[in-house]
Amino acid sequence: MSADAGRGRRWAAGVVRAVVAGGLTTYILWKSHPRDVLAALAGAAWRPIAIAVLLTLADRALMAYRWLVLLCIVDPAERPPFAEVMRIFFVSTFVGTFLPASIGGDAVRAYSMARLNVRGGDAVASVFMDRMLGVASILLMAAVGLVVARDLATNPTIVLSLAVAAAACAMTLVLVFSEGAARLASGAIALFPGPMRRVGDALLASIRRYAAFHERLVNVLACSIGVQVLRIVQAYFLGVGLGIDTPIAMYFAFVPLILLVMLLPVTFNGIGTSQFAFVWFFARAGVAYAPAFALSVLFVALGVVGNLPGALLYVRGRGRTLGRPLSGNRP
Repeated sequence: MSADAGRGRRWAAGVVRAVVAGGLTTYILWKSHPRDVLAALAGAAWRPIAIAVLLTLADRALMAYRWLVLLCIVDPAERPPFAEVMRIFFVSTFVGTFLPASIGGDAVRAYSMARLNVRGGDAVASVFMDRMLGVASILLMAAVGLVVARDLATNPTIVLSLAVAAAACAMTLVLVFSEGAARLASGAIALFPGPMRRVGDALLASIRRYAAFHERLVNVLACSIGVQVLRIVQAYFLGVGLGIDTPIAMYFAFVPLILLVMLLPVTFNGIGTSQFAFVWFFARAGVAYAPAFALSVLFVALGVVGNLPGALLYVRGRGRTLGRPLSGNRP
């Protein structure tokens, strides 16, 4: 594929995501009545919202820490300085605000690490494992939530979404710990052309190296669960600020499922999908459309606030790349 064709396809995909985000948001806003939404936002209490903002700082710190732990597969002599790794993490979260879901930010993070003389396979594997353990933590929290809201367990769409996410996590664990699965994956990779085969082999080898770090994987999973709990509590305080009288148990039931919906790479930063999910789920708890829509807006805005440190670092470092090559890239 030529460079022009690749740019054209990326541009077209961006237009489609923008249309989906705009269309979903407009439709749900119309259903929620714009005046009622504005009234809900205007009447919000600032103290509970301020608590949610402070909790966002805590979840970003945990997210940065868990990625640092996952860099254990990188040789200490080749590991970039702590300050540069943190800069890459926070700037990539900011850049990811404008890219599809969180996948775009993950790609920026892996690419930036590869430019800092980290093996490409190790860079991608660290981000991939961070993502999959994050998804696993959402699944665990969703399972707890389904105990609270058992009627959701009979919804085919929810069950299918959870099954797909669970299958992806299970396949990752099998690849890490099973020699037989690794051989099968290696055989499948061998069918690809030369450059793709080399990239696939490097990534598989890096993922397999996590088999020697059981405790660190458990540590990252525990931190990921902590991040999800913080996000649920953030949503609860936002709801309190909006005057939504719903028990926190309902937030534990709904928010993990909403986060799975927001991970879908069909819009930018979960815009549109989050509005649909918040309104649909919270309507089941008797919450009117307008405050549920307002809650979705504040929840997305909270994520943007959490990315502001990355924005400041990005502005300060403008004119330099995210990852400056140290001594040449490695596969």
